[in-house]
Amino acid sequence: MSASRENSPLRIVSLAPSATSILCGIGAKKTLVGVTKWCSDVAPVGTLPKLGDCWHMESVDEILRLKPTLVIGSVPYKQETVGRLLKQPLNFLAMNPRMLADVYADIRLLGGIVGRAQAAEALVNKMQREFAAIERRSKKQQAKLRVYCEAWPNPRISSPPWVAELVSLCGGEMVVPGGEKVNDEQVAEAKPDIIVLAWAAAGDRANPKKACEVRAWQDVPAIRNRRVRVIRDELLNTPGPPLLKGAIALWEVLHPKGQEKDNAEIQGLAQK
Repeated sequence: MSASRENSPLRIVSLAPSATSILCGIGAKKTLVGVTKWCSDVAPVGTLPKLGDCWHMESVDEILRLKPTLVIGSVPYKQETVGRLLKQPLNFLAMNPRMLADVYADIRLLGGIVGRAQAAEALVNKMQREFAAIERRSKKQQAKLRVYCEAWPNPRISSPPWVAELVSLCGGEMVVPGGEKVNDEQVAEAKPDIIVLAWAAAGDRANPKKACEVRAWQDVPAIRNRRVRVIRDELLNTPGPPLLKGAIALWEVLHPKGQEKDNAEIQGLAQK
């Protein structure tokens, strides 16, 4: 599907904050006719109609009323919700990124669809350049910190694989597989130096006290040394431009003091 092949203007309903952030990031906001309530956390969606998402949808009719030429969804999906969408006469694009390479591919894909391929490539280059700058500074650190990032506490789910990549480029090591269910004992055995909570749909309201009260974790270095930190979930759980700020937030968690020059340079990236 390409914008140049369409006889009528694109009308996109985005059921994924990641897709919305990408479209706005490449200058294609005008193609959007509807978004989710979560999209306003990561993109300037203004007064666009707010709909459900791929996990929970009150009514498919609210999408049909917008007469979209394309509906975009991304992980996490709920089978029942997506099934209802697929029964409708809609063009549905499903994105399922796992790694940063997949995020870049999604940016290029959406750029091609909306006729903004050059802007998409520029966004990919910007992300790669700024991630590389963080990684270069991380190589100055003497030891890798062991990190457990959590996307959900019950059932306990580790942050997605792309977050594990961000942890690595920030000079850490994710101690459990990314994007998987884990149990208290697995985390305890991994002995993380730092625990990062970025609970989905919780903003910055994840509760460090909950981690500190886990019985199996009382001998974990992160708990003993009170190194449980919260990062706004949309900065780590949105596979798109918000990951730039997410990487900076991770850097600041892993390197809170003693690297004043490096921290100043990293903070400079955030202000670009």
